[in-house]
Amino acid sequence: MDMVLRNYVSVDLETTGLRPKYDKIIEIGAVKVENGQISGTWQSLVNPGRKLEEATVNLTGLTDGMLQNAPGIEEILPDFMKFSKDHVLLGHSLLFDYSFLKKAAVNAGYAFEAAGIDTLKLARRFLTGLESRTLGALCSYYGISHRAHRALDDALATHRLYEALCEGFFQEERQAFRPVPLICQVKKEQPAGRAQKERLRRLAQAHGVELDVDVERLSRSEASRLADRIVYQYGKIRSEKEKIETSFHLLDLSAR
Repeated sequence: MDMVLRNYVSVDLETTGLRPKYDKIIEIGAVKVENGQISGTWQSLVNPGRKLEEATVNLTGLTDGMLQNAPGIEEILPDFMKFSKDHVLLGHSLLFDYSFLKKAAVNAGYAFEAAGIDTLKLARRFLTGLESRTLGALCSYYGISHRAHRALDDALATHRLYEALCEGFFQEERQAFRPVPLICQVKKEQPAGRAQKERLRRLAQAHGVELDVDVERLSRSEASRLADRIVYQYGKIRSEKEKIETSFHLLDLSAR
């Protein structure tokens, strides 16, 4: 690559946490750059099917009320993939965002392969003297206007940061600016079955637990983990058969 990459999609996500296996996307923001100029933007809130933790609300400013009527990831993913199709992805800690998107795509039955450039890796390579190389710290360093932890603003700031890094270091080491394939191994999750969902609801009702998730949208593994957590904390519930057998056993003991 003899020239700076001038066609790409800068992408950023907000999520319920840091673990793609367990956490969910709550916002996607993307900026399309063609011939070095912004040609379009894409943004959507995403209903994660669960209540947000206080730390997530404090970090992003997003609330359950704001996400309540937002579409699920399966509804908006095709549109996002169309927006970013055939473009190199740009991101700050890009593999984090890509792993969430790849998981959502695989679960929805889509193939999602891409190459990308990570501005965090570039900053670690060239700005070794900085104490912090978070997106916010780097934007402050370069004087880039930035409203942190909202997806579209972060995606736009990442685009501006990439421009600054290219201006400062591309001629020094062009190889570092080459897009690389994004590798993330993901297995498709199976939706929770009817019996599994009914058991989870029974457990919650029996123990007076208010479920903070949309049971209908749980995967098989998610429903299993949640049921196990309730049982671990509150104990099992006895079936009607067990209750009857216990009653007969007590009556038999009292008759002796």
